[in-house]
Amino acid sequence: MNELHLSQINTDLKKTCTEKNQYYFGHGKLLLSGEYFVLDGAMSLALPTKVGQSLSVNYSPSFSPTLSWKSFDVNGNCWFDSKFEFWHFKCLDEKPSEDALFLQKILQQVRKQNTHFLRDDVDVKVESRLGFPISWGLGSSSSLVYNIAQWAYVSPFELLFKTLGGSGYDIACAQSDGPITYKKTTGGPNWSPIYFHPSFAENLYFVYLGKKQNSREAVKDYAKKRPFSPTLITKITELTQDFLNSQTLKQFQLSMTVHEQLVGDALGLVPVKDKLFSDFSGAIKSLGAWGGDFVLVASDDSYNNIKSYFESKGLDVMYKYNELITRPIESLSKDSMKMGFSNHLIH
Repeated sequence: MNELHLSQINTDLKKTCTEKNQYYFGHGKLLLSGEYFVLDGAMSLALPTKVGQSLSVNYSPSFSPTLSWKSFDVNGNCWFDSKFEFWHFKCLDEKPSEDALFLQKILQQVRKQNTHFLRDDVDVKVESRLGFPISWGLGSSSSLVYNIAQWAYVSPFELLFKTLGGSGYDIACAQSDGPITYKKTTGGPNWSPIYFHPSFAENLYFVYLGKKQNSREAVKDYAKKRPFSPTLITKITELTQDFLNSQTLKQFQLSMTVHEQLVGDALGLVPVKDKLFSDFSGAIKSLGAWGGDFVLVASDDSYNNIKSYFESKGLDVMYKYNELITRPIESLSKDSMKMGFSNHLIH
């Protein structure tokens, strides 16, 4: 799976969609700092990925309208095929799958937010296509929620909070073309595009640990350990600033190590390097829910040596930072990281 050519995937998504009346796209995501504690207001650094998920919609006149939905994986294989009626979005399958019931929940919530959604006498055919393996944990659910919200013209954040839950940083990533800082406040989700493109990016890599984490279960475990002190939340926020302000690889590695220790001590978890890669020359940081999905690797060793090391551990999915992460918006400058937050609750 490491042979995926990421730069071509998004273009291919558009080409493989059938003739469409509407088209939407949401980026995938990685949370570089603030995992878990983003739920309690810590400022976090979030990175939209070049790969994401598309949604195409086609309409045709009908006297008995239905919604036909097909979802395709990164290899173009259809892994989900279901139909729904329009009145209550009841699934018309003989034995609705768990995925069909989840989609039904989303559609029903959309109708609550927009009572005019899918009220016309038309058949609707939807195709959703992933630009990354669903097991990677890059936001297959959040990018889907974002795309549906754009299609139905409802708040993607409200739709997320009332279906999946979570902090909302993944929704902010889905609609962002470059790195962002994100903070969840009592007034709603707030974020701002920032200039984050380290001069040492060639020393940063993402390695897939081969185990997709259930973020909802991780959040439940985290909630059991609340409340956390305001001091801890402040320290996490300060570490996010340290990541942004790092001028050298060593400074960045130090921030990674301190962040791992802080989160590990607070939650009673063992940092991933201590647990799995204690002999590695460099820093390794968990991203998102600890224990699976991707980790961030920072090392001044050669690409081939790093790749060989992780392959010896049975891990063969590794990408360079610049292969996977979107670049900062060209109009931003390095001073942009000092900008105030923007509230984008609706779009």
